[in-house]
Amino acid sequence: MSSSANQTRRVIIAALVGTSLEWYDFFLYTTAATLVFGKLFFPSLDPLNATLAALTTNAVAFVARPLGGVVFGHFGDRAGRKTVLVVTLLLMGLSTFLIGVLPGYASVGVAAPVLLAVLRFVQGFGLGGEWGGAVIMSLEHGDSRRRGFNASWPQVGVPAGYVLATGLLAILSFALPDAAFQSWGWRVPFLLSGVLVVVGLWVRTRVAESPLFSRVEKHGATARMPLVEVLRTHPRALLSAFTARIGVDVAFYTFTAYIIVYLTGQLKLDRSVALYAVLIGSVLQLGLIPLFGALSDRLGRRPVYFAGVLAAAGWVFAFFPLLDTKSVPLIVLAAVVALAAHAAMYGPQAAFIAELFSTRLRYSGASMGYQVAGIVGGALAPIIALKLFDLYGTTLAVSLYVVVALAVTAVGLAIAPETRDLDIAAGERGTPRRLPGQVGPFA
Repeated sequence: MSSSANQTRRVIIAALVGTSLEWYDFFLYTTAATLVFGKLFFPSLDPLNATLAALTTNAVAFVARPLGGVVFGHFGDRAGRKTVLVVTLLLMGLSTFLIGVLPGYASVGVAAPVLLAVLRFVQGFGLGGEWGGAVIMSLEHGDSRRRGFNASWPQVGVPAGYVLATGLLAILSFALPDAAFQSWGWRVPFLLSGVLVVVGLWVRTRVAESPLFSRVEKHGATARMPLVEVLRTHPRALLSAFTARIGVDVAFYTFTAYIIVYLTGQLKLDRSVALYAVLIGSVLQLGLIPLFGALSDRLGRRPVYFAGVLAAAGWVFAFFPLLDTKSVPLIVLAAVVALAAHAAMYGPQAAFIAELFSTRLRYSGASMGYQVAGIVGGALAPIIALKLFDLYGTTLAVSLYVVVALAVTAVGLAIAPETRDLDIAAGERGTPRRLPGQVGPFA
């Protein structure tokens, strides 16, 4: 195997390991918010409002993610991708560990939920810079004909992190009495983050800088103010990245977070049913996401992405009726098919968004478009789903909400060019890159 192929493989492994650990931290919080944090940090509220309050602290991270994307995107485009990825991993790991030792409301009063929100903000800030760097490092190394496949591996970090986080919580939830789990059992996976981050740092410090960025730097073509230049020269690319992600996020958090609230709160099923259903679906995503990424190298990003949109929009109307049966096999089926549809969108998504931007602005542009959409999509999805069901008393309202969000994603795909065959190295010497079919200074 050539040294170039070895380096590409090393970069992909580093991206996958790092993103898996960071999403482990992120999903650990999301799952704990639906299971534990309401009672622990908001004990004076009724169960519904306590869960809403816990999910609101969860949403703080989504607000922080665009800020992290701006800050780390700036340094990623100015100073390089590699160093930024080490810093983001440290931020996520430290904040997650500290959540594991955070006292509850009964011990320190209102300071407990305030500190919880602050640490969640730090988590989101770190993750905001993580995604862009991991995807871009994978995209900018290796064969240009395999960009969809290579860039899909950081996306695999999402289900991998979910499997690790939810799996540990599920084991502890099953093995411990409820009182022990609520008291200290949930803390164990958070504390383990301190150990896991050491592994991620060791892997990431061994990779080389992106060859495309190195050439930009060599030619003195790095952007002085990357975000300002992105806003001025890439408006259509930003709009496409933003809208193309919204429906994917809404569908994902409905299928993975709201399902837990619905099964335990509305249908009164044991929390393990929801955790295991999503866990099985996430395990299958480990193989499906790179499969759809590779498929986008053959068929194009938009066709594969759009097929996932249609599948998710159709399946959401079967999703809740299957949950309502209270049959464990049918609940598992609902989650598995839903997450397969999500994988069809998520596999090509990384390459599609990153390829919209030229090398010298790629970190800032891709991070901004991706992370801002997270506020509208992922942050609000479980909260809106909860309120819609509370207002209308039917899951049809939640299904329609998901479909509307997916329609926005379809529009985002429609206004973008097919990016598979674009020359992503264009603009290395500072020359603007024009996308096919675009008018004006859109790069």
